[in-house]
Amino acid sequence: MHMSGRRDHHADPSERIEPRLGDLDHLDDDPPAAPPRDELPSIRVEPERRRAAPERPPRRTPRWPWALLVVAAALLALWLNQDRLRGLVPRTGLNDQLARAEQALQQGRLDGPDGARALFESAGEQEPDNDRARDGLRQVGMAELARADAAYRAGRLDEASQLLGAARELLGGGSDVDRLDQLIAKARNGASQTEALIAQAQQAFDAGRLDGPDGAGALYRRALDGDPGNAVAAHGLDKVGAALAAKARAALAANDDAGAAASIDQLAALLPSYGELPALRAAQAQDRKQDDSALAKALQSGQDALRAGRIDGDGDDTALAWFRRALQLDPDNAQAHAGLGQVAQALVVQANAALDAGDRAQARRLLDRAGELAPKSADLAAARARLGEPAAAPAAADSAAGTLQPPLGPQQQAQLAELLRRAQQATARGEIMLPPGDSAYDLYRNALAIDGNNEDARRGLQNLPNVVTAQFDQALSSGNLAHAGELLADLADLSPGDAGQQELGRRLGDAWLDQAEQQLARGDRAGAAQSLQQARKVAPALARLQELDGRLRAMH
Repeated sequence: MHMSGRRDHHADPSERIEPRLGDLDHLDDDPPAAPPRDELPSIRVEPERRRAAPERPPRRTPRWPWALLVVAAALLALWLNQDRLRGLVPRTGLNDQLARAEQALQQGRLDGPDGARALFESAGEQEPDNDRARDGLRQVGMAELARADAAYRAGRLDEASQLLGAARELLGGGSDVDRLDQLIAKARNGASQTEALIAQAQQAFDAGRLDGPDGAGALYRRALDGDPGNAVAAHGLDKVGAALAAKARAALAANDDAGAAASIDQLAALLPSYGELPALRAAQAQDRKQDDSALAKALQSGQDALRAGRIDGDGDDTALAWFRRALQLDPDNAQAHAGLGQVAQALVVQANAALDAGDRAQARRLLDRAGELAPKSADLAAARARLGEPAAAPAAADSAAGTLQPPLGPQQQAQLAELLRRAQQATARGEIMLPPGDSAYDLYRNALAIDGNNEDARRGLQNLPNVVTAQFDQALSSGNLAHAGELLADLADLSPGDAGQQELGRRLGDAWLDQAEQQLARGDRAGAAQSLQQARKVAPALARLQELDGRLRAMH
């Protein structure tokens, strides 16, 4: 039997094999390199199968802490991503409300229960962190701000303030809100001033004061400049225009060309696009055309009478009569005014000739008539001083004529010297005719009243026209046209009839027309109308005047 307990199926069962122990004498010797073959059959011994001891079941770790950890992590993830997850959850009612709010915003329905603001606010109450609701309310605030700005520009200040308050609530303020708030406050102050101007304009209109700086037209215009959309001021200005047009028609019917021209010019300056203005201009031009021949005849006849020596006197063929007739046709005619000045100068020349002949009574009568035509003539004042009368007025009685002026005392000499010194200083300052009493003209006349033979006073007085002419040139070159016009008027008083004044008037008229042309180029119709009016006064015969007047009427 095999040691393993298994039967060897290849060995012969009848053959016995004895066991052999081998060489026992060499057990202690080193083992040989290879074990000796013991000639025994090889035996494979399989390990004995040992019955395994029953295994004890392993101890299990509790799983509930891990479950709690997983649940907590899931809850944290849900909380952190609630907005994104919320968007994944169907919200049919809220989304529909937001859609209706956005549609109302696009349609401009901001207020009311179905307005964009109420719908967005309701959505925000349902879901405070909803981005669409917050952005929608911001857009509603911007829309309210735009409506407030439009109301402000239209002059509806109360409405603008109310809308701005709604915008401030939704936007929480901001630079645009503050800017519009300041503009509304400024406009409210301007509105108060506008109301005051309108009240003053109405009072002036009721009193019949249409023109001038305090007239109804100017006051209504100032009110409109401050508040262009003010309907009351615009209506008031139209009433003034209608009143001026009525005055112009009445003047034309009465052949009052001067009155018609004044009303038409005022109307053109105030309302350049007034509908009736072209028709009034046409009627005025027709009347002027009819009067031109009569005016030209009067002016020419006056000059003929001057050359013929028919200065003054009875009848209607004297120079004085013809020039006065010309002024009736055209009160602002420069040639007619110059003709009257020439008459006055001729009377002064005749008075000086009477003095040379010793006829003081005739000289006084001639000077009195000259004083009626040119009371501020420097030559007239000098002639009165030569006559031995105060320069300011004729002698009280003829009995004083022919008396010699007594020598001046020390006090009079000192007074005379002081007057001459002050007159020279006033001349240097350009105070020729003003202020009264302290002007060079008045001071020289007062000096001549003390000593009618004083050459310094007489030369200083008669030189004043030259000083004024120099000042006129300076004012014209510096562009001060209004002052140049005042100096030209002073020159007409000091030296009436001087032929050189016509050229000065032409130069000033050209300067006014240059200014009017610049104003027309800028679109300033009111300013151009005023400049043309000034040019017409000093040089009505300028060809450019009619051209620019036509351009003004053509502007709409």
